[in-house]
Amino acid sequence: MITFDKPKASQFFELVKTSDFDVSPTEDQIVFSANISGEFELWGMDTDSRFPYKLTSIGERCHSLMYSKDGSFIIASFDHEGDENAQIYALPRNGGTLKPLVQKEGQRHMVEGLSGDGTLLFYNTTDENPTYLNTNTYDLQTGEIRTIHTGETTPTFLAAKNEGETKLILGKSFANTHSVPYLLEDGELIPFVENPDLAYTFESVVFVSDTDIYFTTNYEADLSYLAHFNTKTKTMKKVVELAGIELKDLKVNQAKDLLYITASAGVEEKMYQFDIKNQKISDLKLPVTNIAKAVLSKQDTLYLAGGTATQPINLYTLNNEQQWKALTKIHVSGLDQQELSEPQVLTYKSFDDLEIETLYFKARPQVDNKHLILWPHGGPQSSEGKFFRAMFQHLIYEGYNIVAPNFRGSSDYGSAFMKMVEGDWGHGPRLDNIACVDYMIDQGYVDKDKVLLMGGSYGGYMALLLHGRHPDYFKAVVDIFGVSNLFSFYDSVPEFWKPMMKTWIGDPIEDKERFTRDSPITYLETMTKPMLVIQGANDPRVVKAESDQIVESLRAQGTEVEYLVFEDEGHGFSKKENEIKVSERVLAFFNQVI
Repeated sequence: MITFDKPKASQFFELVKTSDFDVSPTEDQIVFSANISGEFELWGMDTDSRFPYKLTSIGERCHSLMYSKDGSFIIASFDHEGDENAQIYALPRNGGTLKPLVQKEGQRHMVEGLSGDGTLLFYNTTDENPTYLNTNTYDLQTGEIRTIHTGETTPTFLAAKNEGETKLILGKSFANTHSVPYLLEDGELIPFVENPDLAYTFESVVFVSDTDIYFTTNYEADLSYLAHFNTKTKTMKKVVELAGIELKDLKVNQAKDLLYITASAGVEEKMYQFDIKNQKISDLKLPVTNIAKAVLSKQDTLYLAGGTATQPINLYTLNNEQQWKALTKIHVSGLDQQELSEPQVLTYKSFDDLEIETLYFKARPQVDNKHLILWPHGGPQSSEGKFFRAMFQHLIYEGYNIVAPNFRGSSDYGSAFMKMVEGDWGHGPRLDNIACVDYMIDQGYVDKDKVLLMGGSYGGYMALLLHGRHPDYFKAVVDIFGVSNLFSFYDSVPEFWKPMMKTWIGDPIEDKERFTRDSPITYLETMTKPMLVIQGANDPRVVKAESDQIVESLRAQGTEVEYLVFEDEGHGFSKKENEIKVSERVLAFFNQVI
């Protein structure tokens, strides 16, 4: 009888990870960014054969991806080893040499779409306006660059435009919970709402006609809903709101007079179809619980990239019978999907009786080592959902249980909940995480002496802070590119983040006492548990100096800390080799301490 070894870490990461895609105008080809070869490249796939072929050989993550109007070439932007300074290129649809279009070292360019005739490329850029951003056009025929709007006082970005580019929608971004849409027409900026100074957000905006604009917003509400703006009367009205649902991204099907709306309901994402003529909304059943991207082709066919907690991202298309058809079949090799962990959704009350939703991933009974990893998510104004994390499934398969709470400040639970972290990075969210551990102990999910701690980005910050302020709760700590010092973090973020920093975390002078209290580096003496710190050298969000200072300070006081730095990564891991190394190292580290 032939027997096989249990899966190695590599099997959880050797699967194909897709980060972006687009569909050609004639729907004969799909182009997507994926790490099939170990690093991210652009790949093509003919829709009648579905066998991918490589289009680039640069090993860099793609930030945006789209076809030219006639589909003869592809427009894409790439950064360099995780620095997020995306540069824009053109590429023949069958691959070849990248042709530089918009290039400026040290600047980032964010593609926003093409003009109706396909000759102009619209993009937002930090070039010449690193704090507030400019909106530019690039003439694909002449190479001429023209600035059509200059951001002032706050970062401003192009959100939408009508077919003839006579009307533009600009978004002014004051904070993650405060972004305001304006109609730019005849040189005048016109707000969508009566009180544009109110702190609210808009998620997505589309032109249905020159007169009719639909957008999703939480103006004067807690959850985002669908709204309509009339460009003639300059008036806005609420169209559809759903209880407990945040309406988000919009795609317009002009031929069928439909809007496709992606939405979130806590840890799961949904999609709806809105009949514009009859003003009726209906649920569009999905094969996934997480939506990475939706694309509406020039032929008005809906395509989707999505996955679940146990299924990596795959591509799907919606047929005429409203049935989803899978175009790819990406899975963890050597494992049945049933061997992966589908999370339970639990709810607990925090220190102030605020209800917190959390995901609990349970290890298989035959390998359960009875240890629980607390995972505070990043953001912090994002959330943990039912999407595939290879590291989670690897650790779970090896016997570790994982709990991932959506503490106060998380997105997808309403504006009021999301704002709770603003000016309070280290008190309420910290106690929410401690309440989560207490709940898991009280309910018998774990013993008090079997709790581990791991987080990345804001989650790395929280892991450090919890280690310093609640060391008795945890046996060991893994910090992945986490903020260690709010004072230095405040000054080191990208320039166009800086206008929002006072709202987000506060002011280092006015809030000096709180910054000190909420900075992990304040609590070096109580950081006594085994630690592993992981950092990308090119991280522009949480710079390497954040990890350097916590590691150097701990080592100076005699604390042993393992420090792993990746010279070719930024805020995350884009290369399979590095992902595998991180997951194997984390597993070995935890195995050493339990």
